[in-house]
Order: sequence, then structure tokens, then C-alpha cells
Amino acid sequence: MHVRGNDTERVANLLGAAALAITDDLLTAPVAASSLSMSAAAALIVLHADPGVSVTELGRRVGLTQSAAVRMVDGLERGTLVERRRTVGNWTGVHPTGKGRRTAEHLLSARTSHLATALDALDQAEVRALGGLLEKLLDRLYQGCGAADRMCRLCDRAACTPEGGQCPVGAADRAARGRTPDAPGSPGS
Repeated sequence: MHVRGNDTERVANLLGAAALAITDDLLTAPVAASSLSMSAAAALIVLHADPGVSVTELGRRVGLTQSAAVRMVDGLERGTLVERRRTVGNWTGVHPTGKGRRTAEHLLSARTSHLATALDALDQAEVRALGGLLEKLLDRLYQGCGAADRMCRLCDRAACTPEGGQCPVGAADRAARGRTPDAPGSPGS
């Protein structure tokens, strides 16, 4: 359903302002919570949820070229936040260390705290209603970009899927790929 006109333009403008304010807050939270860049913070969060991905895959998920991802992982390794582990053949996976897992948990906690503060203006019924609307928006946004891992790179996967719930981005990804709901390899699975 597409509704155009003054209401849509006004709400789109309000959404843009809210998205920008939240993004600005989220971009500063990882830096404030640690001494990490946004990409390094996102990488730790990705590795917290999915340890053992390759440097190239990690770079793809956080939006870095392969060479930039190598430099980022080198820095995280120097900070004892990650370690490379050789597995099959020449394939090497990146794993968070204990310090890296604790840092990722701290980053997720800071992120959740900032976002929860923004929701304090709403009552519980409004929070539930907003949740339903955000699920629809995320499905639509996924259809436009098709990059579930990138969209969810800073997500707290456990918070998104409590009590067997389903991540809307993961659901959109599975639908687009023809996967069943319990297929591995996408957010919320």
C-alpha cells in the first residue's frame, strides 16, 4: 500500500530525522564504550554471533574491502581481541578472544541502553506497535538491499529472537533465498 502526499512526506521527513539522530548516537556509542572504530566494533559484534568467519567474509559483513578488513583484523589481533585460527587447508577463521567477547558484550549493552533510552518516550502499547511497524519496514528495506548480514551487523541476535521469535530481516532473507525458517546462515536463524 503506497500512500503519497503531505502525510507521507511529513512522516518520511520525521523518520529521516529520527533515523539520523539514532544513527549519530549509535555511531558514537561504540567509540565511547571502547577505543574501537565503528568497523572494528561491528566486526567484534559479528564475530560474537558468528565466530570463525574468514577475513574476507568479515569485511563484507561490515562493509570493508578485503585489504581494509585485513588491516582491521590485524589491529584487533594486536589488541588481543581476536585471533586467527587455521582450519581446513589454507582457510583461516577469525575468532574473538575472551577479551573480544567481553568487549562485544559491552558494545551490545551500550547499544541497547542507548536505544532503550530513545524508547522511553513511548508506553508499552506504543513500543509493541512500533515493533510491528519496524518489522514491516525492515522487510521492505531488505528487499531493497538484499544484505541481511550487513543490515544486522550491529544487532543483538538474542534480543531480536527471544523465546523462539523470528528476526524480520532473517525471515526476508530466507524468503528471498527459498530457505526454510531454521536454515543456518542468515540473521535470526
